[in-house]
Amino acid sequence: MPFADEVRPVVVDDYRAGWPGLFAELAGRLRGAVGESAVAVDHVGSTSVPGLAAKDCIDAQVRVTALEPLVGLLTEAGFRLRPEPWNRSEVANGQTCPKLVFAPPVGERATNVHIRLQNGPNARYALLFRDYLRSQDDVRDAWGAFKQRVAASVPDLADYGQIKAPATAVLMAGAERWAEQTGWVVSGRGSDFGGTQR
Repeated sequence: MPFADEVRPVVVDDYRAGWPGLFAELAGRLRGAVGESAVAVDHVGSTSVPGLAAKDCIDAQVRVTALEPLVGLLTEAGFRLRPEPWNRSEVANGQTCPKLVFAPPVGERATNVHIRLQNGPNARYALLFRDYLRSQDDVRDAWGAFKQRVAASVPDLADYGQIKAPATAVLMAGAERWAEQTGWVVSGRGSDFGGTQR
């Protein structure tokens, strides 16, 4: 759930060429805040897919070997730990995975900082979502159009998420087939491209 200063109706915009640059700025700040605690910092979510319609909110994934050390480091840098139970764990590939999610400092642009374990299924899920949609223009365009239709009808964030969740499961079933067919695997190198195809 958003903090009070983040509350606004859901709007899914056409892709903006400036999103990668905004991620790069955020990634630099995150690397400065967490230092060697981060194995990788990845641009994930819809703004990481060129051409994909998205909410104007940059999602960064910080892959780590342990979650807890980052709480103090990011809090000291002004980021706010989201308190809800669903921001502390998530299910990926049938496994419940720990995570932490941070909001930006008060007054800054919309961002979500997802802290996940380096080898967690949920870290893989985020990278597979991104790389699959980057590789499949028709799927990317259909997914963006779907999100724009939902947001136009249901501007409440919680309702938007409830409607999108089952469709995301269908999308990710296709992503898993694509990963198997192409030999896609997660790379440990981080930054903008966290997956490779072999």
